Amino acid sequence: MTSLGWLSLLHSLLVLQVHWSNQLEDNKIPPSLCTGHPGIPGSPGVHGSAGQPGRDGRDGRDAAPAERGEKGDRGDSGETGARGLTGDNGDLGQKGERGQQGECAVAPKSAFSAKLSEGHTLPLTVGDALCFDKILLNEQGDYSTETGRFTCKVPGVYYFSVHATVYRASLQFDLMKNGHTVASYFQYYGNWPKPGSLSGGSLLHLVPGDQVWVQMALSEYNGFYSSTKTDSTFTGFLVYSEWKNSAVFA
Repeated sequence: MTSLGWLSLLHSLLVLQVHWSNQLEDNKIPPSLCTGHPGIPGSPGVHGSAGQPGRDGRDGRDAAPAERGEKGDRGDSGETGARGLTGDNGDLGQKGERGQQGECAVAPKSAFSAKLSEGHTLPLTVGDALCFDKILLNEQGDYSTETGRFTCKVPGVYYFSVHATVYRASLQFDLMKNGHTVASYFQYYGNWPKPGSLSGGSLLHLVPGDQVWVQMALSEYNGFYSSTKTDSTFTGFLVYSEWKNSAVFA
C-alpha cells in the first residue's frame, strides 16, 4: 500500500474514533453494538398496600312505582307458643251505681206436729197408717189427720220424728215413704207397772208429691198409748229447700 493510501486509512480511523467518542460521552451507544441475550425473569414483586377508600357514588334517581303483585298463598299455621306468664291484677274499677230494690224473698216453709188424742182407737191391721188426730202445728196444711200422711209441696230435705208412749203391749212401727220402709222401731213391753217410751227419727229427701207416714208393722205389737199425762207424737219439718227456680233457695 502507498503512503497516500495509509494516510487516507488513518484519517478515516480518526474520524471514526471521534464519532464514537462523542457517542460514548453522550451515553448514546448504538443498538447494533449493545444487542445481548434476554435476561432471566425476575421474581414476583411484593403485594402493594390497600388503596384508600373510594368516594361514595351519587344517589340514584327514584324509580317509578311498580305494579302491585298478586296476593300470595296463605302460609301454614305456626306452632302454638308457650303459655305466657299471668299478668298483674288490674286496678279496681269504679263502684257502680246502686241497683233498684228487688222483691223481698220469702223462705219456703213446711212443718207440722200432731199427737194421738186420748182414747183414740188404734188400727190393728198391718199396713194401716196411724192417724195422729190432734194437730199441734200444721200452718201449711201439709199433714192430713184423715189419712195420717204428710204430702210434700216444697222439694228439699226433711226431718221426721216419732215419739211413742208404750203401755199394755209391745210396739213396733215403721216410718214409710211412698210405700217403702225407711226406718223401723221396736219396744218390748214386759208387764211393767208404768208406761215406757220409744222414739226415732230420720232425714229424708223429698220432691213434691212424696208422702211420709207412720205404719203399724205387726198387729199384735200396737202398744201406742196416750193419756192426760203422756203423749205419742208425729213431727216433721223442712231442713232446707231445693227449689231450683228460686235465686235465694236454689
